[in-house]
Amino acid sequence: MMDDIIRKDLEDIKEIVKGDIFTNKKVLVTGGAGFIGSWICDCIIDFGAQVTVVDDLSTGKIKNIEQRIKQVQVRFVQADICTFKSDEKFDFIIHLAGHASPDEYQAHPIETLQTSAVGTFIMAELARKNDAPILFSSTSETYGDTEIIPTPETYWGNVNPIGPRSCYDEGKRFAEAMLMAYRKQYGLDVRVPRIFNSYGPRLREDGLYGRALSRFINQALTKQNITVYGDGKQTRSFCYISDTVTGLLLLATKAEAIGEVVNVGNTQEVTILELAQKIKEITKTESDIVFYPLPKDDPKRRCPDTTKLEKIVAWKPKIELDEGLKKTIKWFAE
Repeated sequence: MMDDIIRKDLEDIKEIVKGDIFTNKKVLVTGGAGFIGSWICDCIIDFGAQVTVVDDLSTGKIKNIEQRIKQVQVRFVQADICTFKSDEKFDFIIHLAGHASPDEYQAHPIETLQTSAVGTFIMAELARKNDAPILFSSTSETYGDTEIIPTPETYWGNVNPIGPRSCYDEGKRFAEAMLMAYRKQYGLDVRVPRIFNSYGPRLREDGLYGRALSRFINQALTKQNITVYGDGKQTRSFCYISDTVTGLLLLATKAEAIGEVVNVGNTQEVTILELAQKIKEITKTESDIVFYPLPKDDPKRRCPDTTKLEKIVAWKPKIELDEGLKKTIKWFAE
């Protein structure tokens, strides 16, 4: 699904990212029908790549890429990456498949672990056989309930290995370890961005897939109560989708990113209650903010140190939260 907001954001991304590296290259994108994946596909298709999108549509939506898969240089394969096989030669692999919503991945813990472990092994083997770079979307969740704010990549994490969030946290940590082993043993070109809470158009708000920000917007626009868990004092750092995608593509195109783990996120820290209040103010809703018990192991604070990102790609996320929220709310309202 494409509209004016997305088109303008895509043009802004392409002004910063020089996508020549993708021109006439065969690129495999896992999770390409998802939130971040569909934006990545939009960009690299416009850069002239021949793109194979693999997605089982368990969390992705076909409407995110329905216009793109009609293009001659795009092929869509509905498949689980844990069983995906291909003899095709790929020049680059962008591995984004995964269950990112806490409610959703806690409802499907085994599938979540399998995607990170088995799926990443299959993608690493495919990259090795093709001698292709692989960019893997890791997460700020690898830091767990962090004790250092802002959090640098050198922090080893504070994760409950058997807690309700461990299927996602530990799955991503295992995938990182596997890819670094491939780097060490085979010299594989590996790039690992750790993505902090991203938001914007195409973020799902429905059912188990909804996250705090998209859920708040949907509740405000439909005049439901805005549901905050805990006292709302826990913090997150929300990064608008065009900034997230710019960071990912810059890391994909810079040789300095080879073998590196890099935070990608906005350093503007905000409490969940402040977020709910901002959304209520922008939407001018009459919805009340109501409070529910805080889920087990929910991290208290989250904010990235982006020094390494700025050093490697000479850029940092720029969209302020208020601006990004207005764009996102407008998109949801339309």
